[in-house]
Amino acid sequence: MLYFRGCTTKKKLENIFNSTEKLLKIANVDYEILDDENCCGSILLRIGNDEEAKKLIKNNIATFKNEKILVSCAGCYMTFKEDYKKLFNVNLDVLHSSQLFKKLIDENKLNINASDINVTYHDPCHLTRHSYELDAPRELIKSIANLKEMENNRENSKCCGAGGGVKSAFPDIAKSIAKSRLKEVEDTKCETVITTCPFCKLNLDENSSLEVLDLSEFILKNLV
Repeated sequence: MLYFRGCTTKKKLENIFNSTEKLLKIANVDYEILDDENCCGSILLRIGNDEEAKKLIKNNIATFKNEKILVSCAGCYMTFKEDYKKLFNVNLDVLHSSQLFKKLIDENKLNINASDINVTYHDPCHLTRHSYELDAPRELIKSIANLKEMENNRENSKCCGAGGGVKSAFPDIAKSIAKSRLKEVEDTKCETVITTCPFCKLNLDENSSLEVLDLSEFILKNLV
């Protein structure tokens, strides 16, 4: 299995790939990483730079070959799963970390310590509305803690404000959107919000004093 870390995780949120790697090692999952890992191409596609994105994607396809790919990022997951197929008719074998970790917990390869704490979950747009993975993160969280849903959740979840290049080009808009979403977190009375996308973690965490965790961090924190 190839663990594709993704640009935001690799450059800004190293704790996500550190916690992911620790979980993979605990579960005895055989994996490798690329020292010269490129971007998946998501941002280039979202901002309309299709030609540069296609060049990048062609290089990635040649590098990946027949690898099973694990990703921490919802944007990477959607790009590999949907855009590569649409642009080059390539069906990559890709897993989001939430899907793999649920499987490992179900198989007792990761032993978790269930508790009565209340947490809420923020649905990343690319994982939920575009890739239709709503259940794996929730089922996993429920096996560890009490999940309190926000008013807008699942397909109707509000955006964190960071995706599609918004945080880079329009930081004030990204901050405003994050504040709106965080108001819903506060309404749940939970002090911890879990998400499954580094963009979401970064933007929510920068605009709140609440604990914002990637799912991998949450699992690692609650291992036996």
